[in-house]
Amino acid sequence: MRVAIAGAGNVGLHVANALRRSGHEVLIIEQRQAVVDRSDVEDGIEWYVGDSCEVSSLREAKLEECEVMVAATGDDEDNLVTSLLAKQEFGIPRVIARVNHPKNEWMFTENWGVDQFVSTPQLITSLVEEAVNVGKLVEILRFEGGLARLVEVTLAENSPVVGRAIRELEIPRDATIVALLREDHLIVPRGDTVFETGDEVLALVTPDSEDTVRHLLTTD
Repeated sequence: MRVAIAGAGNVGLHVANALRRSGHEVLIIEQRQAVVDRSDVEDGIEWYVGDSCEVSSLREAKLEECEVMVAATGDDEDNLVTSLLAKQEFGIPRVIARVNHPKNEWMFTENWGVDQFVSTPQLITSLVEEAVNVGKLVEILRFEGGLARLVEVTLAENSPVVGRAIRELEIPRDATIVALLREDHLIVPRGDTVFETGDEVLALVTPDSEDTVRHLLTTD
């Protein structure tokens, strides 16, 4: 897979090196030559010195040859513009963008060419909530601009599903239980899987089915 990464800061370089070690072709687009000169990267990583917010630069970098675009600069406006150009001008199948300031998350949608965004503050918040909120449904990740969401809940003793099998539940058609974590063991759920107190339940939901799944698994 060929991946383009806009921005050679700490985040961009880490992603680039990790992808290269996994065997992917990686192109880093960075507009400052000084940053390029001092960057430590894996052998085989390609560079293009230019502005990822300019169509002409992306064309010279042959962005159309890439399958994934990662907008990883430290500026949300630049990441949005880069994402939009990658999707609309070059038809990149998968565009992933970094959100630097949580207040800007609402803009990182398909309207701006973003298939998925990554927000460090949001991830940290989700992990904290997951650790302390037994019996509460917590959103872990969003996919496809929020159309699909990975949520987690640690079942409390009074959860309505404790002692019941998955096949007994009226789970919406656009939702699914994807995994259970029980005493450090991963359980792939099946129809006869019975929920127990303390199970960490991971579910994939949509905006329409999230409330129904919440009522099934929690007392909210």
